[in-house]
Amino acid sequence: MNIKPEDAERRVAALPPQIRGVLLYGSNEGMITTIAQQFIKKISPDIYDAFHVSYLDMSDVSADAGALYAEFNAQSLMGGRRVVVIKDATNLLTKTLKELLSSSSSDSFLVITSSSLKSKDSLAVFAKDDDCFYHISCYDDRDEDISVFASEFIRKNGFNIDRTAFQLLCSRLSNDRKISINELEKLITYMGDKKNVETNDILTVISDTSASSQEDLCYFIAQGQAEKAIASYNRLVFEGDNPVTLVRTVSYHFLKLLDCAVKMEKGETADRVVSSLRPPLIFFRKPAFLSQLRVWNRNRLMNALALLYQTERECKTTDIPAEETASFAFMRIANGVKRFR
Repeated sequence: MNIKPEDAERRVAALPPQIRGVLLYGSNEGMITTIAQQFIKKISPDIYDAFHVSYLDMSDVSADAGALYAEFNAQSLMGGRRVVVIKDATNLLTKTLKELLSSSSSDSFLVITSSSLKSKDSLAVFAKDDDCFYHISCYDDRDEDISVFASEFIRKNGFNIDRTAFQLLCSRLSNDRKISINELEKLITYMGDKKNVETNDILTVISDTSASSQEDLCYFIAQGQAEKAIASYNRLVFEGDNPVTLVRTVSYHFLKLLDCAVKMEKGETADRVVSSLRPPLIFFRKPAFLSQLRVWNRNRLMNALALLYQTERECKTTDIPAEETASFAFMRIANGVKRFR
């Protein structure tokens, strides 16, 4: 049964007895860990209670499927339902899991996690199709997810935050839920008895763990800051970002500019079209974006996008290293801004 990550807390709160387990998988390991712990705590408030919670690695199950059968069918000496957690699951678990669930009447609950599974893998398909199992795919938080999660976290911990500070907070949080949780917990500890979170608190405590470094690259290029753009690009590639992904990110930024430029040609004001963007711009990005609209008209944007699309194709199909291909394109676009002014 497919469940959205944002619905997990509600499902945990009213966990039906016929649900025998949950599969959590995807690239967002922090989200996987957070939701997994919610399910475990529903049955055992202490997630390390040896009487109620058992942890197995996939390697344990692969070496001896009997270990899973034994843990799943075991009864707690203290009474109550048990949880069996299987980490790093693979498709090798699918057949064993089907046989286990069909042959056992145990009420033990399974929490299965994996960062390597894909949506079409047999284990994921099984969890999605089975009415007695929850299937939750956990991928990087979008801007909207970060905003909702941060707002709820702040509220639950009894703090208030104004709009400006909240936008700054969201801009600095990560797409990985685990990293965001660590940063928010640092903020809560720092605040102490003070209940109103202000901008200076965010600047003091919260590391910039977001994808804003990719945004920086986009803004450096569109504003003609070639040296900063290449330095930013080199840092991102060194940290593991794929050049093709960065080309697409820059293309998306120029598409936003194009959409605004077209609307402005029809008579709308720059302020109006920028305010209508969804998701909205972070407040401190707006002046720079407006200045870019004064430089980039429709024809210039179309030319830049044509170069970016060509660069993406070349990164995928030519013998030229993708890093150099993307770097050259970014430098050409940034240097070209000087001719427009």
